Amino acid sequence: MANHKSALKRIRANEAKRLRNRYQAKTTRTFIKKLRNTADKAEAQELYKTVASMIDKLAKKNIIHRNKAANNKSKLAKHVASL
Repeated sequence: MANHKSALKRIRANEAKRLRNRYQAKTTRTFIKKLRNTADKAEAQELYKTVASMIDKLAKKNIIHRNKAANNKSKLAKHVASL
C-alpha cells in the first residue's frame, strides 16, 4: 500500500484517468460499429468525419497508438469509399 500522500493522490488521479480513457475509447468503438453498419453513403461520409476526429483525439492523448489510429481511419475510409 502507498505510504506517501502524493502516492495516494496519484492512485486516485490514475483511476479517474483510466475511467475517462475507457469511456472515450468505448464511445469511439461504438461509433465505428455504427459507421460499419451504415449503408447510406452520404450518412457514412458525415459519420466518418466524426469518427476520424474521435480516433485522432484518442491517438493524441495516447489512449491508442498513432499507427492503430491511422490503420483504423484508413480502413474506415476504404469502407466509406466502397459504398
